[in-house]
Amino acid sequence: MSETDSHAVADPREIELKLDCAGSDLTALAAHPRLQGAEGAEPELLVSTYYDTPNQDLRAAGLTLRVRNQGGRHIQTVKAGQGGVGLFDRSEWETEIAGETPDPAAWADTAAEKVLRKADAPLERLFSTMITRRVIPVRQGESRLLVTLDEGRVESPSGASPICEVELEIAEGEPADLFALAQTLAETVPLRLSATAKSSRGFALIDGTGPSVVKAEPVALPDDASAGEVFRRVARTCLRHMRLNETAFLASHAPEALHQMRVSLRRLRSALSLFAPILESDPRAISFGDEIKRVTEPFGHARNLDVFLSQTLPRLAKERPGDADLDALRDLAETERAKAYDSVLATLESPQWRGLIIDFAGWIEAGAWAKQEAAAEDGRAFAAQVLDRARERLKKRGRGLKKLDPHTRHRARIAAKKLRYGAEFFAELFPKKKARRRQDKFGAALSDLQDHLGALNDIETARSMTESLGGRPMPALDDASTQDLLNAAAEARSELLDVKPFWR
Repeated sequence: MSETDSHAVADPREIELKLDCAGSDLTALAAHPRLQGAEGAEPELLVSTYYDTPNQDLRAAGLTLRVRNQGGRHIQTVKAGQGGVGLFDRSEWETEIAGETPDPAAWADTAAEKVLRKADAPLERLFSTMITRRVIPVRQGESRLLVTLDEGRVESPSGASPICEVELEIAEGEPADLFALAQTLAETVPLRLSATAKSSRGFALIDGTGPSVVKAEPVALPDDASAGEVFRRVARTCLRHMRLNETAFLASHAPEALHQMRVSLRRLRSALSLFAPILESDPRAISFGDEIKRVTEPFGHARNLDVFLSQTLPRLAKERPGDADLDALRDLAETERAKAYDSVLATLESPQWRGLIIDFAGWIEAGAWAKQEAAAEDGRAFAAQVLDRARERLKKRGRGLKKLDPHTRHRARIAAKKLRYGAEFFAELFPKKKARRRQDKFGAALSDLQDHLGALNDIETARSMTESLGGRPMPALDDASTQDLLNAAAEARSELLDVKPFWR
């Protein structure tokens, strides 16, 4: 939320912490002791209509355009950046206009002007939001904050869906106080970091999609980013990846949503390791990595059972047609998976989990690490050093790959994974065509190596899973299969090391 003038201001910003909750929780939150005693504004009805071209050119450019009716006044707003998690930091241009339809003069000198001029197409209504909003001023530490309680719905020709959000905004003060208040509120009301803007809910309606499984997004990085800014953007992207898939998993229990949650958390823990040179002076970096690993242990067991049921058992069934033991093994695995999923859901519904994620998000934005001198280093130079070390680590751990025992081979697999995540995290810092071509070759070679090492790991996991479930050994996954994969992995490693690093 920003001040509204009669003229648009050049590139103003909106910075707020968004949290999701249910309608009944919002009612309980309004009675929270920390929100009492302040002279908040009376609840206000806000009706906002979102517009775009027939081809949705604004959306494609990461922009939204809306006109809001607020107490008889019409306010036109252009926002840049629909994605985020928790703390939304977006460019925003607001202008009061005469009527309820968009005014071209009001989007002049905003990010929308160039897009709409090029599109040269009329605007059409997409969807609307009807929100009852209450704003409550709160003191937290030395900061003055605004707590906004929003409840309502988004409506489109395709249907409607509820909206229930809490927004915390700094009127004056520090981000650390913003997250401290969020933690206080979350102790009594189940709040989760939001990864979805109101406009995204509207687009989901017109697209006919609900909470969906998503893969990791590229990390947007400016050329001149410091090492600290790179880490912050990487960590935000990982958190967003996790929260979107957490929402999808809670709604559907889809195995792929669980898988993507695990991927997001592995990427997050890898980031803590790769960025250790700028984080090591902050002891919370290690504690966060350890706590995330501990709390999410059930996720790995559930995922292993998913793979066992969807891939390993079907493969065994081809090798053992009519084997009654496999039916019994399947029943045992399905029972065990149901228990594992219950453990995952219990974790996700726990206040400890929600509090950990809010706490971690606050540390990303306002942790002690950000004030260290190392965080101000040049991001590109830092990335090159990190990738050099990760490549050398893989080179050492992969020596004699064909003869490595499963435990040592697993360490090589982890090294390959960290190198791949690092290459993906830092990709935008090396945008030149030559670097892009090398990135493609590097990524393809690294993907081949990971596929072979992953298949070897799946064999070991399947063997241990079968034994733990009381099954007998799997002849389809014998030493010959393992040796073929080892030969392929060793060849992929050699090819990878022959590719010139794209960061040099």
